[in-house]
Amino acid sequence: MTKFEKLDETSATPAALPLIEKSKAAFGRLPGLHAVMARAPALLDGYQVLHRLFAEETSFDADEKTVVWQTINVYHQCHYCVPAHTGIAKAMKVDDAITDALRDETPLPTQKLEALRTFTLAMAESRGNPTDAQLEAFYAEGYGEQQVLEIVLGLAQKVMSNYTNHLAETPVDAPMQKFAWTPKAQR
Repeated sequence: MTKFEKLDETSATPAALPLIEKSKAAFGRLPGLHAVMARAPALLDGYQVLHRLFAEETSFDADEKTVVWQTINVYHQCHYCVPAHTGIAKAMKVDDAITDALRDETPLPTQKLEALRTFTLAMAESRGNPTDAQLEAFYAEGYGEQQVLEIVLGLAQKVMSNYTNHLAETPVDAPMQKFAWTPKAQR
């Protein structure tokens, strides 16, 4: 059962209305997460900004963005975001082998993507305090300080969505239900 009421054009505050319209324009519908976040327009606005920045202005390609997003979603066991980003990965033409490995917590197809997942997970687990060895291993795969900081951006975005979904128990949107996910430990 959803703990937080979802808002729409008829129930949102004036501050949330343009944000709802922006979400609908971007997704062709109002995602449930955005309908919950609309209760706090500043949260929805911040989330939209961080999503745009991570999706459009980082140095990561589609595969790498998917690795960062899904590593964090799986780590946080977000029942909503793992299916949502599975659909997003398909739309971005990310190979299913990458998405499946992230969802199932199995090795990724390339050493570089695996290094990205390992370092993203280290950042989440250490709350931004990776060891020198973890940084060196990440750098050895061709990544640098820019990508470390872009992971911080991805973490900030995903904390907003993952935590909101945990609090609200946001139901998975109908178009993403075919990508439903159960954490490995609960299978």
